[in-house]
Amino acid sequence: MDAAWAALNARIEACQICALVRNITHKVPGQGNPKARLLLIGEAPGAEEDAQSLAFVGPAGQLLTRMLQAINLSREEVFIANTLKCRPPGNRVPLPEETAACLPFLREQTRLIRPGVILLLGATALKTVLGEDKRITRCRGQWVESKGVHILPTFHPSALLRDPGKKRPVWEDLQSLKARLDSLGEG
Repeated sequence: MDAAWAALNARIEACQICALVRNITHKVPGQGNPKARLLLIGEAPGAEEDAQSLAFVGPAGQLLTRMLQAINLSREEVFIANTLKCRPPGNRVPLPEETAACLPFLREQTRLIRPGVILLLGATALKTVLGEDKRITRCRGQWVESKGVHILPTFHPSALLRDPGKKRPVWEDLQSLKARLDSLGEG
């Protein structure tokens, strides 16, 4: 890890901007390859993530690992982050002020990684990155290009655990993701 990453992680660890920090066990800055060509962005840490200080390690994270493996990617090849670095109480949806407080950290991570492709996992990541007016049911599976980065919204793995009917559209998204990575020489 270079000095820029160390400084960013130190700022995340020291952050006291919003009230979430009062009720957490650990911050969850994200992890993976700091030079990854693929950045995955989820919503916020859950209970398992808060306990381990790692993103996507609970049931949804285990499913995400299998999803990546299905397109011949490992967690070590990608970088996995969330819009929030602290767990909201009861895993509730992040409040706008919480998202705003963490957004500079996510932007800095994206700047340091310089991914060619971003996979947005769920509505919160979609709204944070592409705008509050976006709806996951309308945007899922549709590529957007911003500042030379290819961005694909899809359903969050936890949505698949609640509604297995969403697995087929997400599988289609994963196939599209793999094809895009391959076409960009990244897969």
